Amino acid sequence: MSTLIRCSWANSSKLMQDYHDHEWGVPVYDDLKLFQKLLLDMQQAGLSWAVVLNKREDILKAFDYFDPYKVSAYDAHKINELMNNPKIIRNKLKINAMIHNAKMYLKHFGKTNSFSKFLWAYVDNKPVIHEIKDPNMRPTTTKISDQMSKDLKKLGFKFVGSITIYAFLQAVGIYNDHEQTCHKKTNKGDKQ
Repeated sequence: MSTLIRCSWANSSKLMQDYHDHEWGVPVYDDLKLFQKLLLDMQQAGLSWAVVLNKREDILKAFDYFDPYKVSAYDAHKINELMNNPKIIRNKLKINAMIHNAKMYLKHFGKTNSFSKFLWAYVDNKPVIHEIKDPNMRPTTTKISDQMSKDLKKLGFKFVGSITIYAFLQAVGIYNDHEQTCHKKTNKGDKQ
């Protein structure tokens, strides 16, 4: 294991360290990458992120890398194929929600390429820096995650509760929730 100081949650495995060091909290502005990450974070509901991360490549392959045009066209045969794939998280509610959300993504953002603008507008296009002094006291929701969750639900999205959205905001760098001692902590953004 490395001598770098990381967020306390990131030291459980090499895979988790790599995710922390190269992905988690790095600002993402690409519409498709944001959509892909949202669908991955939906998989985490009721599970640990380590479970999702360990299955990520298989999930991406099984779901056509979350191409919204392909996912939105999945039929009963494809759902059955997914439900019988032992390499992915086989939860029919989540699978159906991902198909539904692909349709909602295309309906609301597919032609305008504005998903990134929609998400980043909640923070005036600058990452929000949370001062995480005690990792055990990190919130699971915020006013922003509450509002974004409500707004996405109004647009018809499913499995986008405030806790899921908060984790998503952390993962895509809209929130910088690296712990104070972490080598990835930055002061570029708005402190809250």
